[in-house]
Amino acid sequence: MTIPFVQIDAFASAPFTGNPAAVMPLRAWLDDALLQRIAAENNLSETAFLVPADDADADFELRWFTPTVEVVLCGHATLASGHYVLSADPGRDRVRFRTRKAGGLAVARADDGYELALPAWAPDPKPLDAIVAALGVGHAVETLWHPHGYGVVVLETAAQVRACGPDFRRLAAGGDVLTIVTAPGDETDIVSRVFAPGAGIDEDPVTGSAHAVLTPYWTNRLGRDRFTAFQASARGGHLTCRLDGDRAVLGGQCVTVIEGVFAV
Repeated sequence: MTIPFVQIDAFASAPFTGNPAAVMPLRAWLDDALLQRIAAENNLSETAFLVPADDADADFELRWFTPTVEVVLCGHATLASGHYVLSADPGRDRVRFRTRKAGGLAVARADDGYELALPAWAPDPKPLDAIVAALGVGHAVETLWHPHGYGVVVLETAAQVRACGPDFRRLAAGGDVLTIVTAPGDETDIVSRVFAPGAGIDEDPVTGSAHAVLTPYWTNRLGRDRFTAFQASARGGHLTCRLDGDRAVLGGQCVTVIEGVFAV
């Protein structure tokens, strides 16, 4: 069996920045165990699998796998999937995805990039002592939690976010938790870093789903409906974020870097 394979840098304006995702279109779903093994072979933070939808409510079904688990929501691989579909059809302005765990998602053209509408998942205050200790950041301004497994640690400065040096083994002991460290930005409105060692990813380069959680928090704190964001990983990535009702709308660009065929 052969499967088309495209590697796309999402939330990136140039190759080798942003977050790479594999996008693999299928004619029908393969066995879950095989999908997981393909994602492990790709060894990227996410592999997105697309299957044409069989009804009028969506254009494609979409699932995402890290090298070790299937995830509830992945923003950058959804943006990459939208780029893949829209690049192949210049006459199309929008593509709709049906997901198994995050509902309907859409990617639309916007200026020189795309907008991705995700569910806005507002976190609530909660002590996260074990996570703060594993991050080694000392005092946190605020800690919050969303029940889909997102822990948010708010620090005072962007410099503290950049200097954060987690103990990944201690973080992984907490299970499949996406840990987000964030603060007011220096060159953008906010800055963040994201760690998920419990899902096989020590540090994720640019994380759309994290900003689905950060958007309701920061729009409330900043007192406006939109802001600019930078995820300060080694690769780095810029996003725009705005709150539109119950949706977090993220803006960014994509660059295709590899096209080929995966042989199973």
